[in-house]
Amino acid sequence: MFMTPLIFHAIDFSAREVGSGLAVSALIGTVVRLLSGALLDRGIRCSWPVRGTTLLAIAADLILLQADNYNSYLLGQLLLGCAAGLYWPAIELAVPLSCGNLPSSRGYALVRSADALGIGIGTLIGTVAASLGVLRTVYSVEAVCMGAVLVLISLVPLQDGPPYRNLSANSPAPFGQRPRPTTRLPWLLPLLPVLLISVVATGILALQQSALPLDLLRGGLVRPALSESHSSALISLQLTLLVSLQWPVGRWLAERSVGFGLGLSLGGFSLGCILIALSSLFENGTMLVLAALLPMAFAQAAFLPTATEAVIEETPPEHRGLAMALFSQCFAISAIVAPLAGGALLDLQNNGLLLWLLMGGACLVVLPALRSLQPRYGATTTHNAGVLQDEPAAVVRADGSVGSAETRRMTPH
Repeated sequence: MFMTPLIFHAIDFSAREVGSGLAVSALIGTVVRLLSGALLDRGIRCSWPVRGTTLLAIAADLILLQADNYNSYLLGQLLLGCAAGLYWPAIELAVPLSCGNLPSSRGYALVRSADALGIGIGTLIGTVAASLGVLRTVYSVEAVCMGAVLVLISLVPLQDGPPYRNLSANSPAPFGQRPRPTTRLPWLLPLLPVLLISVVATGILALQQSALPLDLLRGGLVRPALSESHSSALISLQLTLLVSLQWPVGRWLAERSVGFGLGLSLGGFSLGCILIALSSLFENGTMLVLAALLPMAFAQAAFLPTATEAVIEETPPEHRGLAMALFSQCFAISAIVAPLAGGALLDLQNNGLLLWLLMGGACLVVLPALRSLQPRYGATTTHNAGVLQDEPAAVVRADGSVGSAETRRMTPH
């Protein structure tokens, strides 16, 4: 994904064409995510959507490897969108199911570290390929990786549990715990602030993949344009920082509230966007881009595990498959809107000054939404004789106050 703008810019695709392909990919992924989430809530095993992902991704890579026109590019992006739509709800839901005695917050930090490591290695390969003039090699590498995932998941399937929707009737809440919602809509309301913040944060992530490489290639108002190899090297540097920061930052934030982690993330994104915007105004602006990489990497390292944990804490277990699909939709919505808007602004102004200022301001605008976040449900689950039990995080103490001290622990049956 990070290399796609560089690859198709090299064969004279406009920023709008590149952005529209990424947006169409996200649009089809929107539908497939909801389907995947609904199937997971009905009891389909997490391994099956991931198997489908590998096959679709391999087909997309083979098409993009030789695409030389917009129609081929669009078909490849459509298949990638379907693959992503199947993958994310399933893999995110599999994390707490696979944690055992490990709190799911640490599990998500570890998984995000693995994500960052994979992206960083892939981008490093892309940087080497760009310097050798064979940038499309990244699609071959991805196809091989997807084949390896298919073999691995066939040998060692993901951990699964029974359908969450069957738990409420079988596992009554212990005395003193907050009752679970009995209607369909109320469980969505506490999730809305998380989704709003996620749309903004994932919008910046989408722009890092689509608009930032093109902004670097074109240059700013005063900042000179960079070559394809130098642009990919900067992106690789940011991902290297992310790999280095993901585990320590995620592990540190796992011991703190999700509101604290998301607040730090929004602050880091805002600072990074403002620095990139200001870089357009200086001849040595590339140094400001370099300075922006650290807060952007820190913000991403803070956001990815914390936001996923927030979805778990704010959602009853019987709806977590669909909740993960909705959370994943934030990535899809951002991937639809951000590349189109970013590409249009770049084509209109031929620089990213206004684009990055707007995104930095958007992070500050959504900060007040953090006030409504509170852990409503336990973040981890246990297995015993085929029964999966969730522990609500909020309990009523003897003095009538509401506490959440038991948010992240395992409870024996």
